Amino acid sequence: MKVLKGLAVGLVGLVVVLAGIGFLLPATAHVERSVVTTAAPGTVFPLLNNLHEFNRWSPWSDLDPNMTTHFEGPDAGVGAKMSWAGNGAVGTGSQQIIESVPNQRVVTSLAFGGYDHPSTATFTLTPEGKGTRVVWTYDTSMGYDIVSRYFGLMLDRWVGNDYSRGLSVLARLAESQAGAPAPETATAPP
Repeated sequence: MKVLKGLAVGLVGLVVVLAGIGFLLPATAHVERSVVTTAAPGTVFPLLNNLHEFNRWSPWSDLDPNMTTHFEGPDAGVGAKMSWAGNGAVGTGSQQIIESVPNQRVVTSLAFGGYDHPSTATFTLTPEGKGTRVVWTYDTSMGYDIVSRYFGLMLDRWVGNDYSRGLSVLARLAESQAGAPAPETATAPP
């Protein structure tokens, strides 16, 4: 009985320590990747600003060929919304454009099934040489959700490669539309 009581006290102590550490972890998470494409901002922007184009370059679109998508609002710009439902690899969710600055920036608000924290994705286009640097960021706030704070520590490793892959496909797609040469490799920020 003494051993069982000692194990119970030890387990409770471990939970308290992990919860305490969880409150000290960052309450936000950030993922950022970029690519330089030889396509002009005016060629890249419509691929980001029109959610009907998303699955042409999305790193997740090939994970579930049976995924369903639904569109609401305008075809492009602020108010355009895309919802999806798929297998366990893509899940369910939606994204809606909340800011659109022609040839410069597109910001979407994201909602994922089973994840109730505010999230945004931002695409920033900056002229670079004769082409464009495209920066894709993801930001989320976990609030006081301790479990999400632990997951936030691993978010960059989980989705960073997907972002790089998506940006590479986006660059190739934009360049094929512009008749430009192949892109540089997508990179993580310095």
